[in-house]
Amino acid sequence: MIKVIAVVGPTAVGKSDLAVDVALRLEERTGRRGEVINADSMQLYRGMDIGTAKMPEPERRGVPHHLLDVWEVTEPADVASYQAMARERVEECAERDVIPVLVGGSGLYVRAVLDHLEFPGTDPAVRARLEGELADAGPGVLHARLAEADPAAARAILPGNGRRIVRALEVIELTGRPFTATLPDHTSYYPCLQIGLTAPRPELDTRIDTRVERMWEQGLLEEVRRLDGHGLREGRTASRALGYAQALEQLDGTLSEEDAKAATAQATRRFARRQESWFRRDPRIRWLPYDSAELTDRALALVDTALAGAPDVPEEALVDVATVMPGFRGADG
Repeated sequence: MIKVIAVVGPTAVGKSDLAVDVALRLEERTGRRGEVINADSMQLYRGMDIGTAKMPEPERRGVPHHLLDVWEVTEPADVASYQAMARERVEECAERDVIPVLVGGSGLYVRAVLDHLEFPGTDPAVRARLEGELADAGPGVLHARLAEADPAAARAILPGNGRRIVRALEVIELTGRPFTATLPDHTSYYPCLQIGLTAPRPELDTRIDTRVERMWEQGLLEEVRRLDGHGLREGRTASRALGYAQALEQLDGTLSEEDAKAATAQATRRFARRQESWFRRDPRIRWLPYDSAELTDRALALVDTALAGAPDVPEEALVDVATVMPGFRGADG
């Protein structure tokens, strides 16, 4: 019997809407309420609403949402703290006979809840030294060092991603093990049904472009100006969020509005590709087309099967992921 339902997939594919629909329909089908637990790392930040597409209260249609607006924009993201908070909410839901619906596209945050995953600690002195080396030598030098110590980690981390390179080197130094040894291996912590939403890339790109335009129309620049007064620039994580980094540059006059929007759309499309790559490696995810006319019914059919304890999912309920994700080759891809 499953304990958690998860709705995952790339940005702008409609995960939040499906999660609310499923939560609302659960009670009529199972007699048990559904509640949503956020697994979008940027929606954890208070005041970051427009740029993260945080669902407004009326659109939640009375479904309780957990772990929104938890951190101040000055705080760094902390997936270990999130894991503890999210699992606490899962257990609280279980005590009330509620089915939690975990929703988000932050792959590590999803896996932190659903899988056996421990996070090595940090050492301020080691971290400061590595960050100093990053500032002095640049990410390329540290990435080369990572390639010697843990080739698999170096292949998985982009050479320009200084923050992740520093963390990988820190973990290697503190644990004496490769960084990849600390990553999840699809061993479930909770009995769970994971529903993935997918869209053909041209359609997803169009949805992303539309979302970015809407962000500026809805007042992202004013939201960023307000958050800037609350320390957004000092936040190591929040200041780099998609849309927020570009809006800050627009406020500084280094980007025009059109350039800021174009840069945000381009970065978001790249991010969506990485999300697809992350999620498509998990063989447990059951993929559905985002634009199915019976999307909620098809998702609930998967829920019914999982709640009944059946080991397999009817093939007719699934989408052939290879047709919408070019290059998809399953768990080994």
